[in-house]
Amino acid sequence: MAKGKHKQNNDNLMAQNKKARHDYSILETYEAGIVLTGTEIKSIRARRINLKDGFVQIRNGEAYMMNVHISEYAQGNQFNHDPLRNRKLLLHKKEIRKLAQATQDKGVTIVPLKVYLKKGFAKALIGVAKGKREYDKRETIKRRDEKRSIERVMKHY
Repeated sequence: MAKGKHKQNNDNLMAQNKKARHDYSILETYEAGIVLTGTEIKSIRARRINLKDGFVQIRNGEAYMMNVHISEYAQGNQFNHDPLRNRKLLLHKKEIRKLAQATQDKGVTIVPLKVYLKKGFAKALIGVAKGKREYDKRETIKRRDEKRSIERVMKHY
């Protein structure tokens, strides 16, 4: 494989935010590492993570993933983590500057799209997203339904 081109393996996919692709049009994506505690990574490996209401915020030149729920680890005793704590994302300064610049525009936000394991480390795929209007969402649903019906008809021939 070419350097920089990595094939995403679904076995390593821990969580996906399907609602984000419905509510937003994704302009750019970035891969970021996540700073986690011991019980958090164990919960992620058990696929006990929810990205649905999550977003990324840039503060003091650092990126933080907010409102992402990682359930407490069942065998975690007193060392368990707060499920909704803000988690720092590991990105290059240049990428953080680009993200901060992109969020200056009205209606643009940064959302987590996927969390997956790569070489034993938890990574987040974050996307610069622009909110869709209601008619855009209906158009997307219409296009998807048309594609399904065409595939259904082609299947019989």
